[in-house]
Amino acid sequence: MTELDKRSPVIVGVGQYKQKLDDVTSALEQYRLMEEAVRLAADDAGCPSLLTSIDQMLVIGGMWRYPDPGRLIAESVGSPQAHTFLTAMGGNMPQACVSEVCELILANQIDIAVVTGGEAVYSKNKLKELGLELPKDGAEKELDPATPFGENIPMSSEHERNSGFYMPTQIYALFESAIRFSLGETHENHRNRIAALWEGFNKVAVANPHAWVKSPMTAEDIKTASPSNRMVGYPYTKSMNANSFVDYGGAIIVCSVEKAQSLGISRDRWVFPHAATDGQASYLFSERENFHESPAIRITGKRCFELAGVSVDDIGPMDLYSCFPSCVQLIMKELDISSDRIVTTTGGLPFFGGPMNSYVIHAIASTVDAIRETGEMGYVHANGGYATKQACGIYGSSPPSEPFKRDNVQTVIDQYPLREVDKSPEGKATIEAYTVMHGREGSERALISTLMDDGRRALASNEDESIMLALMEDEYIGHSIDILPNGNVGVLA
Repeated sequence: MTELDKRSPVIVGVGQYKQKLDDVTSALEQYRLMEEAVRLAADDAGCPSLLTSIDQMLVIGGMWRYPDPGRLIAESVGSPQAHTFLTAMGGNMPQACVSEVCELILANQIDIAVVTGGEAVYSKNKLKELGLELPKDGAEKELDPATPFGENIPMSSEHERNSGFYMPTQIYALFESAIRFSLGETHENHRNRIAALWEGFNKVAVANPHAWVKSPMTAEDIKTASPSNRMVGYPYTKSMNANSFVDYGGAIIVCSVEKAQSLGISRDRWVFPHAATDGQASYLFSERENFHESPAIRITGKRCFELAGVSVDDIGPMDLYSCFPSCVQLIMKELDISSDRIVTTTGGLPFFGGPMNSYVIHAIASTVDAIRETGEMGYVHANGGYATKQACGIYGSSPPSEPFKRDNVQTVIDQYPLREVDKSPEGKATIEAYTVMHGREGSERALISTLMDDGRRALASNEDESIMLALMEDEYIGHSIDILPNGNVGVLA
């Protein structure tokens, strides 16, 4: 492949728009935040005129009711001809969309595509406190639905939900306990380690002008529960949880080398996608073989490196999906990433902010900025669901030695065994993972995953104060327990 193959896809512009207002009565609605980011991305490319030549506009699904936000944006920026898409929900979607348009560009089907997304949860909530609402001009326009991209598939079963296991704050904290036990750590040593990991994320956020949380936090600050940093799902305090109370718009512009040249976009703005992969674990977390490993993460990540012909050690800036510490640890473990690496370019979802499904737009944008500055290769690992849906991308300032490659690795992932679930458990079981969920007044409910003697998984819970306290003080994974007919657990052994 020649250095400037005309069909090579290249990222030419990225935009990040943060709306953090003291007076939220002037707040822009969600699609306007996306529009601002799209305009910033065109400015970043040094070519505002490209906004009149967009072939595809892909908008990441979000917490709003626009049937076709891409149409609103495309018409506002001067590309009424653009084919508009609205994606399914999932944190993997931004990377999946970039991968998709790269394939289309390489196949000579399109020349310019925009991937954008945005949320205004912060302003919406602040306005609600004032008895006001965010503008709804876009939502009130009569538009046909956008072309769907991806499929919304339930991430939990009726049994899981009825058992009380359905929120990310619950499931990722559950995974965390399994990681702790697999490493043979005490509660104290484990909490110290993940707090130190998060301190590194906070430092990156503090230095990032786009980040939402700019206050420095030490590991001690992060791990210690306080009125402003309450415990959520043990061992996670609030600062270890993704922060969705943000207002952001993000955008990425991808085009062909041929188009970039014809538009006169400076070569120093170009970043080349080299390879990408997609795949998912079982949609139901309760069917996973265990919670401290992830074949889906391992297979999608390692295949991406293989396609690009590089190793983890060849990568400079990287952003690993960081909704909760367990997600980062799973990725680092499965991809053999050293514990002393900086693994975020943004500061992560708790500190940079987690604008629902569109966070990875910012991860890619920040990684693109870092690649431009350093000339190094970059890696982005996106995640959706409960460490379920994976999408990976490798980027570089130089073109790949072979054309951009993308691989869906689902058939390989599907070869791994699943675990049967006992939906009416009763009797002896062995604890394999647990968390204690907290409200503002303290602990509320222990969620416990167990294995029956026949190997089936059984989900149980308990609201007894003494049991919840014991679970947070000592290690009970591996202990035998009785599951009662009502789904509660008996006395801890």
